[in-house]
Amino acid sequence: MEIYLDNSATTKICPEAAEKMIYVINNIYGNPSSLHSKGLEAEHELNYARKAVADSLGVDAGEIFFTSGGTEANNLAVFGAARAKKRLGNKIVTTSVEHSSVYESCKALEAEGFEVEYITPEQTGEISEKQLYNAIDENTVLVSMMIVNNETGAIFPVNSLRKIVKEKKSPALIHCDAVQAYGKIPVKPYKIDCDLLTVSAHKIHGSKGSGALFVKKGTHIKPIIYGGEQEKKIRPGTEALPIICGFGAAAENIGSIEENYMRMFNLRNYTAGKLLKIDGITINSPASSLPYILNVSAVGVRSETMLHFLEKKNIYISSGSACAKGKKSHVLSAMNMPAERIDSALRISFSKYSSEEEVDELVKAIEEGMNILVKSKI
Repeated sequence: MEIYLDNSATTKICPEAAEKMIYVINNIYGNPSSLHSKGLEAEHELNYARKAVADSLGVDAGEIFFTSGGTEANNLAVFGAARAKKRLGNKIVTTSVEHSSVYESCKALEAEGFEVEYITPEQTGEISEKQLYNAIDENTVLVSMMIVNNETGAIFPVNSLRKIVKEKKSPALIHCDAVQAYGKIPVKPYKIDCDLLTVSAHKIHGSKGSGALFVKKGTHIKPIIYGGEQEKKIRPGTEALPIICGFGAAAENIGSIEENYMRMFNLRNYTAGKLLKIDGITINSPASSLPYILNVSAVGVRSETMLHFLEKKNIYISSGSACAKGKKSHVLSAMNMPAERIDSALRISFSKYSSEEEVDELVKAIEEGMNILVKSKI
């Protein structure tokens, strides 16, 4: 029995997305920009997928721009917004626990002369409205903040951003990385009142290699790739049609967000309750976190050691963001967590397909791992 609980890294492709991709690969092989019938056929499929993603966000299809994934979409949002607004100011406000595609982009913009303020979360992993209010000013041209933290599941107060930007008389564009939130909680850019928002296919049971950036109508950003007329020149290059169509199919088959959320809420609590009965286990995720993510520490056993122990039992979780490739978590470090908890951190992440039976096997294996691996060090 394979137990896969690393869904914040990537999800298994749903049947609908896989079937759509295979159909398009075999039948819709024209270039969407070609003017002949095969091209028009491909353009029709592209437009259908764009509308499916737009509908899932409650926006107009013309506001969706396809990219190669969440990382490219985040880069496009951060670089594109900051460079478009630089004549109005040079300050960027973000957090110290953003995904590396935002964090490293902001670091690169510092080298271009931008001032970046990185808000550090409280020890719970949460960001307060007061912190945002103190950071944003009239010189701020971009505020970039994720909706859900990819390591702890902490939910950030993105709904407060527009009010603060207006109160501070800031010209800032607002960007939200919604990669971990999309498909799990209602994500509506117009309700958040943001200008830019990132989503990714492979976190909602689509394929790797496709993401999208919502760009609110009337919002101007500069491209970071130059080429043809595709995606209104915001992201030129021939669209990866089979993957994009799979994205559209996955967006159409998210299911009931509310029903899935309640099931994950119960499953997360079930998991946490069982894990806390094991000596040495502590919970790192805040109580109000997204229930799809549960970050814990198995104190006394290094993350990598426990992961390999579980892998031998066909159980797959992670120690944090897959993009970090095993490096110490900058998120938990920013939370001022003790070194022994950072070094032993485990991220368990669920999908709509996860079950209590899988959790039971995971808990049993972690308990066994703690008994064997801790004792082996004595």
